[in-house]
Amino acid sequence: MQNIRNIAIIAHVDHGKTTLVDKIIHASKIFRENQQFDDLILDNNDLERERGITILSKNVSVRYKDHKINIIDTPGHADFGGEVERVLKMADGVILLVDAFEGPMPQTRFVLGKALALGLTPIVVVNKVDKENCRPDEVHEAVFELMFNLDATEEQLEFQTLYGSAKQNWMGPDWQNPTDSILPLLDAILEHIPAPKISEGTLQMQITSLDYSNFVGRIAIGRVARGTISENQQIALCKADGSIKKMRVKELHTFEGLGKNKVQTVTAGDICAVTGIEDFEIGDTIADVEKPEPLPRIAIDEPTMNMLFTINNSPFFGKEGKFVTSRHLRDRLMKETEKNLALRVESTDSEDRFLVYGRGILHLSVLIETMRREGYELQVGQPQVIFKEIDGQKCEPIETLVVDVPQETAGKVIELATQRKGELLVMEPKGDLQHLEFKIPSRGLIGLRNNVLTATQGEAIMNHRFTAYEPFKGPIPGRINGSLISMEGGPCTAYAIDKLQDRGIFFIEPGDDLYTGQVIGEHSRDNDIVVNVQKGKKLTNMRASGSDDNVRIAPPKRFSLEESMEYIQKDEYLEITPKSIRMRKIYLDENERARMAKKED
Repeated sequence: MQNIRNIAIIAHVDHGKTTLVDKIIHASKIFRENQQFDDLILDNNDLERERGITILSKNVSVRYKDHKINIIDTPGHADFGGEVERVLKMADGVILLVDAFEGPMPQTRFVLGKALALGLTPIVVVNKVDKENCRPDEVHEAVFELMFNLDATEEQLEFQTLYGSAKQNWMGPDWQNPTDSILPLLDAILEHIPAPKISEGTLQMQITSLDYSNFVGRIAIGRVARGTISENQQIALCKADGSIKKMRVKELHTFEGLGKNKVQTVTAGDICAVTGIEDFEIGDTIADVEKPEPLPRIAIDEPTMNMLFTINNSPFFGKEGKFVTSRHLRDRLMKETEKNLALRVESTDSEDRFLVYGRGILHLSVLIETMRREGYELQVGQPQVIFKEIDGQKCEPIETLVVDVPQETAGKVIELATQRKGELLVMEPKGDLQHLEFKIPSRGLIGLRNNVLTATQGEAIMNHRFTAYEPFKGPIPGRINGSLISMEGGPCTAYAIDKLQDRGIFFIEPGDDLYTGQVIGEHSRDNDIVVNVQKGKKLTNMRASGSDDNVRIAPPKRFSLEESMEYIQKDEYLEITPKSIRMRKIYLDENERARMAKKED
């Protein structure tokens, strides 16, 4: 069984990782000649296809020259680092994929650091060499430097490099001489990635991810570290608290192509799915009944941000969603923590409010978006970063922020980042763009993307990743403008909005149904004001050519889910239902808001 290679593909968002896996799948003739299939075979959930990012890691395997290659597609976003950290445990080597123009990016560094620390053998693939302005040789140097800085061993630094274009379906040792297929990459995997190390001893298999089926329930997925596992075998499940439970394996499946094959036994080195085991968590070890020996647990980086999740109690609750009670919300959040390792949920003093801890805004927004598509209604508060006390000093999470921006708007970006306590570390030209690197508190990143995109006419490319906890940097100015709040409930009129346009920017259109206390726009000054957008025009039976004005309304400002999460203030909630996202004040009544504001003072 030495004919197995386990390999994880790591890359920054949008460097072509999932496309490369597609081409490997096609090259190994998994599909019949007449079979229909889409592009991006592995990004199979709607959210992944819409956003063009990988969120969940996936396994496929291909057969090549009598070898079985298990490929693990990992997310490129640091927000989904919890996914990456556990799946790297299943691999013996990694393919590091970098863009021939952009080179290694901050999130590549995050995942690569984890892979090198685990002692995995890297193969570097410089992708997209067909792009204009590409600089494959410089990128190769940059990858070497990055590995050196991440304390790679001498063996890891002697990595094999291939150049090519996954989209055009070729890979080869020289980027100036395109080959005709992607097979040189598969040959390099067989040659340079070591076969799984088989240690002698009884069964050990760590559960590194899980699947769910309506027929058999939860399925444990992991790699057999040593020994063999068979159908109907009695096993011991070693849990986090040290307890050991005896169970029996019902069925075993190995990954074959895009699906799974039922097998009788799985030997060490292969990745398999086990059904029939109950009450397990990711990180538990399946071991021998007679002599159970647990493997060390998976260490996951701590979350850096939390948000308050609560039930929807607005006047419009229950109109669009089917799951609206606190029991639905609690059960759904608890189910998510089973497979989403970097997420934590804590109860609060109230039955219907939960604190949800995650890696960043994207991590939490993907959970919220998934829930609303499943038919949940909920409200969330403003994202808060998590402070820690280290040696008696208040510390906060600091991130590395990388912005690539056109030369003429670089000054604006530097100004925006330094206002939020960002320190400029690097400023250098990269092609026709300016490459900026900052050290900035996580608090400063909330709401920054909106402002940067506005200041650069949408041309900035921003990436950030968590680096460490450092002493508190002091207060950061928040949103300067106040909110426009609806005074009454009911549909708004074009006439009323037209008359109030000098007060600020509106987020609503004529005819939208509103409720009292809903945030409907941004005030042009720094205080909140309550406005009446329901009143209509008083009609008389007189008509005059001079007094009838046509209504001219500026188009409303529209927010995506992440933008609205970053936009809301401390005293506001975001109401999320399957069809709409609304901003509202926590206290809908104006008098109650005034009372609560006094209490806080």
